[in-house]
Amino acid sequence: MQKRGKKNPKTKYLYIYPIKAGFPSPAEEYLETVLDITSLVIQNPNSTFFGRVKGKSMEEEGIKDQDIIVIDKSIKPQNGNIVVCTIDGVFVIKTLKIKGKKIELESSNSKYKTIEIKKENEFEIWGTVTWTIHKVRNVRTRGL
Repeated sequence: MQKRGKKNPKTKYLYIYPIKAGFPSPAEEYLETVLDITSLVIQNPNSTFFGRVKGKSMEEEGIKDQDIIVIDKSIKPQNGNIVVCTIDGVFVIKTLKIKGKKIELESSNSKYKTIEIKKENEFEIWGTVTWTIHKVRNVRTRGL
């Protein structure tokens, strides 16, 4: 028997597909077998890690404060990718913009300025964001 509070990373869960966001059709019944969330979000286990977002600069991309993000270091960062990088020792999540030899990091929230990477900056791209995981607002978890 598994102790309460311990997680089994090998657990696979039942899932339903598709779940329509429009008018439901009672004639459609789709119960798939199992969903292994780990293999869904982690394509390259040796180069994948998780992070927790702090701040609101990427909200327009659906990445909110306290979200968990999945970052894959094996994906070559390309123009337009959302990346996690360090600038002068500080981790940030931004959209990568490559304009010739110029690199900029753009927030999706217009309240935040675009960061232009300069020669004097210590800059490293840690990886490309592949997934974001966040809790649905106003979910009651105890009692009704």
